[in-house]
Amino acid sequence: MIMRQRARAIIAASAMVMLAAFMPPPLAAASTPMAPGADATVSVLHAIPAGLGADVVDVYAGRALIIDDLTPGTLKTVKLPGGTYALTVLPDGRALGTAAPLLRAPQTKVPAGANVTVTANLDAAGRPVLNAFTNDTSTVGRGMGRLTVRHIAFAPALDMRNAGKVLFTDLQNPRQVDAGLNAGRFAPYATIAGTRDVVLRPTPITIVNKPGTLDMGTNTIVYLWGSAVDGSLRAVVQNVRIDLQ
Repeated sequence: MIMRQRARAIIAASAMVMLAAFMPPPLAAASTPMAPGADATVSVLHAIPAGLGADVVDVYAGRALIIDDLTPGTLKTVKLPGGTYALTVLPDGRALGTAAPLLRAPQTKVPAGANVTVTANLDAAGRPVLNAFTNDTSTVGRGMGRLTVRHIAFAPALDMRNAGKVLFTDLQNPRQVDAGLNAGRFAPYATIAGTRDVVLRPTPITIVNKPGTLDMGTNTIVYLWGSAVDGSLRAVVQNVRIDLQ
């Protein structure tokens, strides 16, 4: 218990130093559209554990507020024109330029028509960061869907298992892995890489495949977030539609 309390104190201290290091963006930091009218799908996941100074946040793309009142463990999705954006995360209710950003990524590329998820999370050293992932919407095979696992937690390398069998091995922050799986129900869980030490209990998911002209099921994305050090490791599931491509 003492070790966990010390570890949490170190995480909080590192987080506050990191958050304080960012300066407000200049007003010129706006978006640069690449293809007007060709919208991209952009999701933002708040994956910084509560108590580290970023419990409720707002997210800006350039000068525009795109997501309001985002809390730990939640994900929201918006449409944006393809382009390069200055993404800024601010404390809830604070206008752009009135407070130091909690996090900022000044050159985030969002290709026209792409499906992207941006995560605010802890890196491998327990520091708050922003990561951007492109969500694969291509088809896998008849009767199959796609499973993607993303490690965005303050935790060592992890293995993902289902019913005792290993699905993915040695997954490290901020890496992702994916595979095509037969449609059906799964309950993946995480263990410390190379061991059977469970650090995240089973997360029920359903891999979907619905043959058709527009809908071929889903890419089921599991995010491992939080901290294995203090027992706050959690999973968030995002389902992204797979299209015929």
